[in-house]
Amino acid sequence: MLTVSVPAKRTPTFEELYREIERLPEGITGQILVAGVLSTMSRPGPAHGHTLAHCERALEPFDRRFGGEGWWIRQEFEVRFPGDRLAVPDLAGWRSAEYPELPDDNPLRIIPAWCAEILSPSTASSDRTLKLPLYASTGVAHVWLLDPELRTIEVFESIDRRPTLVATARDADVVRLPPFDAELSLGAWWKTRAASGATASP
Repeated sequence: MLTVSVPAKRTPTFEELYREIERLPEGITGQILVAGVLSTMSRPGPAHGHTLAHCERALEPFDRRFGGEGWWIRQEFEVRFPGDRLAVPDLAGWRSAEYPELPDDNPLRIIPAWCAEILSPSTASSDRTLKLPLYASTGVAHVWLLDPELRTIEVFESIDRRPTLVATARDADVVRLPPFDAELSLGAWWKTRAASGATASP
């Protein structure tokens, strides 16, 4: 009996996949959440953008770019993680006590101390099952998952390199969420749902 051996398919290198990312059309984000595998996502919807903008604005008092103290906070910044993986957190923060300046490298090889992901129907699964454990296992101390539809925030801390839920908040709560030591009022973070249907005449 003739046996034909099929050569194993070669796994693309990080550099090869990154060149593919650089060629993606505008509005498409590429990530390498599993080594050797390129994943893409399109620009998110209005609810995502609303929550992202309000979260970033609420953290301006900490961001040294705006005269704040303690952090460098960046939106959709490419970060290269160990194991030839690349993620683009919706928000990421580096403590300025550790990094008085952030290098201009792209992608950045410095692991953030904090990341936030705004969940959407198309990204929630990968945010929870791929990005959250990736962040925790590589040294990101805190991760926020914000759900504009459910109007909730989950705060995870990396304990023994595993994501552990340590705090939650919802709706218009006024809370302190690690790692930021300030009260955050969440009411404006969620896009108001448009009323469905016309109001009936009396």
